[in-house]
Order: sequence, then structure tokens, then C-alpha cells
Amino acid sequence: MTLSSEAAVLCLPVAMKSRYQQYYNSTLIQFYYRFAKDISQEELLRRQQEKKELSTLNIVIVVLCSIIILENMLVLIAVFRNKKFHSAMFFFIGNLAFSDLLAGSAYIANICLSGPRTFELLPVQWFIREGTAFIALAASVFSLLAIAIERYVAITEVKVYGSNKTCRMFMLIGACWFTAILLGGLPILGWNCINTRGECSAVLPLYTQRYICFAMTILSVILLSIVILYVRIYLIVRSSHQEATNSPAYALLKTVTIVLGVFIVCWLPAFTILMMDSFCSMKACPILKYADKFFALATLNSAMNPIIYTLRSKDMRKEFLRVLCCWGLLRSGQPADRCLVPLKSSSSLEHCTNKHEHQQTTPIMQTCTTCV
Repeated sequence: MTLSSEAAVLCLPVAMKSRYQQYYNSTLIQFYYRFAKDISQEELLRRQQEKKELSTLNIVIVVLCSIIILENMLVLIAVFRNKKFHSAMFFFIGNLAFSDLLAGSAYIANICLSGPRTFELLPVQWFIREGTAFIALAASVFSLLAIAIERYVAITEVKVYGSNKTCRMFMLIGACWFTAILLGGLPILGWNCINTRGECSAVLPLYTQRYICFAMTILSVILLSIVILYVRIYLIVRSSHQEATNSPAYALLKTVTIVLGVFIVCWLPAFTILMMDSFCSMKACPILKYADKFFALATLNSAMNPIIYTLRSKDMRKEFLRVLCCWGLLRSGQPADRCLVPLKSSSSLEHCTNKHEHQQTTPIMQTCTTCV
């Protein structure tokens, strides 16, 4: 059977059914991967028959993603427990941590369901696999935008987040996730290349090139807006009194600026690959074959944020150590309720620190027990 006749046979059932009926077509992914990635039937069969065990590189990535999940879970616990972190800024940081946690979980699922397992998926399962990663990415970008808006509001001293207007903050967080889910869910809602294979992406064969271009353009415009906001904030701080540069607000501004910079450095190669994919074929742009390497680099961003908080924020560092201390108590068989009681104020952290300084011979576990 020639290539054209074989393609026609594979394409025939695709054309006979509607787009949404094809979501449960078990042969669809094989056809679109072969077409979009420009591979032969023999190469497709070879990929399907590969061992399903994870490679050494994939095992390393899974371990890294597990660390990402634990790190960002630590951030969420710290923000929840410490009343000092119950402010708009730290709620937004917690929201960013949750999106990073989702990114780590999505990447583990992507690794475990990639390779030869890809061809065992139904299209609806494939859309969920890839859509979750897009939702996590979009949520991270929208969280960074919310943080930039909050910093701009704080620097200009506009009292938007007063005690009686906290709902606005939660509405903004809700809007972040609603928009992220909508953006990541557009392909499964119908904006895909099923029945229109001429528009298929080479990196993500069931996505259309126009959708990827649209999504990357939206996220790039938002990132550019965030950069402009931070430039304006910096100019405002420069034009204000010198004391402002030594304030906690300015230190926090530097921290979130570093977070933004690390995000751009980690994601810029992946953004570039996806933008190339929106107008370039696999044959014309061979670098698209290595897209998974660029996505692995982007995943490192989710591991970097908790490290940045630890290095830049003394309060956050103390709370991280305290939570880790309490996790150690749980492993030692001590009562769990002492570690799970939320802090009533930040003074308990200071009290714990002072006590530890005056009792250097006291084990840290015992010190934490008395301070909870």
C-alpha cells in the first residue's frame, strides 16, 4: 500500500465523524503524530514498540518534579500557618506556588504518559495531559501579573486591599485561574486540528498552529506588561526618598523582580520553540525535535521560586525551617497536633529564635515544641 493510499484509509474514518466524536478514536493520535512529525510508518511502529520503562533522564526529571511539589507545598503551608503572611502579597505568592505545584504534577503525568504510552491514549486523554501543562503555565503568568499589580498599588499607596475589600484580592486570584483554565481548555473545547490536519502543530500534533501562536502571543503580551509595570515601579522608587530603598516593601519588590527574571530566563527558550512551531514544519525546523529538552528547562522555574523566597526573605526562611522541624517531630512519633496549630502571630517565631539563642545546648526539636 502506498503512502497516499494508506493516509487516505486513515483519514477516511476521521472525515466521516464529527470533531468531538473523534475524541474517542483510538487510532487518531497515531495518524496525527505520523503526519505532523513527518515520520514513516516504520518509525511510528518502532516508537510504539519501545520499552515503557522510564529512561534515566526521565527518572531524574520525575525526582526533580517531586522536589518541586514538596517545595511549593512548603510555601503553601508556610503562608497558611503564619498570620504574618496573611496579606495580599503573600496570598499571591501562595497562588504562584500552587500553580508551580500543578506544573510539577502535570510534568510528572506528562513523563509517565509519554513515549510509547502516548499512542495508547485517547485524544480526550491527550488533551487533558497537555492542557493541564498549559493551564499551569498560564496560571503562573497571570499570578506574576497579579503580583506586579499588587506591588504597583502598594508603591503608589493606593489602598485597594483594605480589610473590608479583601474579596477583591480573592476575585483577582479567581480570575487568574478562570482565565488560565479557559486558555488551556480551548483545544479540548474545539480549537484543535482534528479534521483539519493541514494546520497541525509539529510539537503538539493535535493542537493547531494558530492556537499555539495565539496562546504564546497572549502570554508574551502579559509578560511585557509585567516588565513595564516593574519599570514604572522602579522609576517611582528612584524618584522618592532614599529611605524607601531600605524599606521591607522595596526588599519585597526586589524579590518578586528576581522571580520574574528567573521565569523569563527559564521559559524564554520554550516560548521561542512554540513560536517557531506556530509557523514552521518539522522538516524546515529540525530543532523542534528537541522541544522536550526546552520544556524540561522551563520546569526548573517551578523549583527556583521557593529557593528565591528562602534566600531573600528572613521571615519566610524561619517559617520554612519551623515547618520542616515539625515534620521531623511527626517522623519521631511526637504528637501531631502541636505542629498543625496555625501560628497566631509572628511573635512566636521571634520567641522561638531568641530562646534558641539563649539555649544553644537545647536540641532544635525541643525548641520548636515549646514554641508552637
